Amino acid sequence: MTATQVQALISDGLPMADEIGFTVERVRPGFARTRVPHSDRNIRPGGTLSGPLQMALADAAMYAAILASLDKAEMAMTSNLSINFLQKPAAADLIGEATVLRMGRRLAVCEVRLLSPTEDGEVLVAHVTGSYALPTKA
Repeated sequence: MTATQVQALISDGLPMADEIGFTVERVRPGFARTRVPHSDRNIRPGGTLSGPLQMALADAAMYAAILASLDKAEMAMTSNLSINFLQKPAAADLIGEATVLRMGRRLAVCEVRLLSPTEDGEVLVAHVTGSYALPTKA
């Protein structure tokens, strides 16, 4: 699947993705680079991006990487998500790079790096691991 096709599947199935401006920038089997643009409504006290926004991006990035890997996996669903907040993200776009670590018959295990753009490149602000239950074939 292409980034455009993955984006369309996510937008059709999860209206919240459009509400936060979630976009799929690049995909290849086992990988997706995604982004949520900066918005003042996602800033929490202290001037940082909210934890729920970071978790939403990580979850959607994993889903995008799985969709890019499997044909017709729309019914895949999150079964586990663990996030380690490493440092305060800037009040800027948030980038998620998801990698499928293992694709089994029933479970996909993923890792996501959440990145905050800076003048010197991108800084790792959170590390996420998670798994998705995969649909069984009819």
